[in-house]
Amino acid sequence: MAFHVAGLIAIIVFYLAILFVGIWAAWKTKNSGSDGDRREAIIVGGRDIGLLVGGFTMTATWVGGGYINGTAEAVYVPGYGLAWAQAPIGYALSLVVGGLFFAKPMRSKGYVTMLDPFQQIYGKRMGGLIFIPALMGEMFWAAAIFSALGATISVIIDININISVTISALIATLYTLVGGLYSVAYTDVVQLFCIFFGLWISVPFAMSHPAVTDIGYTAVHTVFQEPWLGNIKKPDIYKWIDNFLLLTLGGIPWQAYFQRVLSSSSATYAQVLSFLAAFGCIVMAVPAVLIGAIGASTDWNQTEYGDSDPKDNYEADMILPIVLQYLCPVYISFFGLGAVSAAVMSSADSSILSASSMFARNIYQLSFRQSASDKEIVWVMRITIFVFGAAATAMALLAQSVYGLWYLSSDLVYIIIFPQLLCVLFIKGTNTYGAVAGYLFGVILRITGGEPYLHLQPLIFYPGWDQEQQIQRFPFKTLAMLTSFFTNIGVSYLAKYLFESSTLPPKFDFLDAVVAKHSKENMDKATLVKSDNIVLNELAPVNPRHSLTLSSTFTNKEAFSDIDSSPDVSAAEDK
Repeated sequence: MAFHVAGLIAIIVFYLAILFVGIWAAWKTKNSGSDGDRREAIIVGGRDIGLLVGGFTMTATWVGGGYINGTAEAVYVPGYGLAWAQAPIGYALSLVVGGLFFAKPMRSKGYVTMLDPFQQIYGKRMGGLIFIPALMGEMFWAAAIFSALGATISVIIDININISVTISALIATLYTLVGGLYSVAYTDVVQLFCIFFGLWISVPFAMSHPAVTDIGYTAVHTVFQEPWLGNIKKPDIYKWIDNFLLLTLGGIPWQAYFQRVLSSSSATYAQVLSFLAAFGCIVMAVPAVLIGAIGASTDWNQTEYGDSDPKDNYEADMILPIVLQYLCPVYISFFGLGAVSAAVMSSADSSILSASSMFARNIYQLSFRQSASDKEIVWVMRITIFVFGAAATAMALLAQSVYGLWYLSSDLVYIIIFPQLLCVLFIKGTNTYGAVAGYLFGVILRITGGEPYLHLQPLIFYPGWDQEQQIQRFPFKTLAMLTSFFTNIGVSYLAKYLFESSTLPPKFDFLDAVVAKHSKENMDKATLVKSDNIVLNELAPVNPRHSLTLSSTFTNKEAFSDIDSSPDVSAAEDK
């Protein structure tokens, strides 16, 4: 009883602290500039997020409940262990790769969301198609976090999980609603401090509990279960590589990441933030790994947990809060659990804001209401933040396999968006025909590979198919990604050749993706949203060959002054 009361006090204190910081950040947003740049302040923080806050918020974007709890679970579960805890290294490398190759091109061109380059090159229709897997990834990720957060809180204060999910979602949605990126960024600072100190304070107490055997010994010796270092069996090598590439490369094309990149004051800062966050991800994973190792080294019969292990009660995914609750003194465990619970939402708020940003700008404004005012866009963002927050909460409460949906949506981000992003940023000459073909091939290959979490049976049985466990051991996800990538390039150049060689008449270019059309009639159809927005043709993408049209899309000298005056950016653009 004392534990639950102490946990309730901790939850209230931390939630109030986070809410206060979020509201203060909202006030800072309101006073950060004139009404004219209110939209940009909400979406990209006025492009003045500094290194300290930027590093914290980008780290917290990845280090949420799924990251911490999942890492501890992977180390704890027999047969997996540290060898299968791929998230820390995988996500850290994704931030390094993102910083090296993607951050500078995106920030240099002054984009506002991740979908901007797609709509610039491929048109608003293709931008809408890319929005679907991007939205699914963000929403299911938020729902999975709310579900994990609710389960953690229900352990701490012994209340109904539905109530804990609802309260947590309301807090996260509220400060995101009123403050946008500023609120998310500054609350991330508080949340990251909470999770760091909360876990590190708890680790030495849990490790010194009488029921815990030396984790150095259990790392390589079988005591209560298999060694927690784990191993990669020969039949699983290709599956391990497939999952690792999914985390590393599939961790890049997320709006939550690029929102931080695009909020940086310069392209160089965007790169530095990525590298700082990569280091932060590794550091924040260390206590989670130790807690998982402690869980694997504990004789749970000597604790108040019961006569069986958490894994026997199907609670392996809750090993982190269970260790903190049963292996630490009350005054330590309530602080650790309260801090972790408050910090878990640090990724959920980012996902909700990311989804609403893409919808308000790329779907509502650029596709339907090009003449919308900043005030109108701000209100659309507020409404969608509430709607997406409510939807994520409903999924967390009702869906039986939230994590299964998130895994599938993460696969789609890796298989569809990543190769498309490569093409739109680095492969000259790709067009809408190739993008659509690559999109469809990627979706088909992923779905036909099956998904155990959704009980989706495979239609294609790749080499190494395990009939007994019903899993694909062949790296079919990476195969689907590469197929999507090369299909985009191949179909794009084929379409370009067919039209430019007059093999196909211009009238068959129904997407207006290849044939030049610069008559006055079509120029009249061009839609100038505002001087700081991308110009999108009403019917078709901007043809990359028309350099004059493309260069005229970025005319706001104030928004892009750092681009014009930056020598390194100019050199990059010359290339």
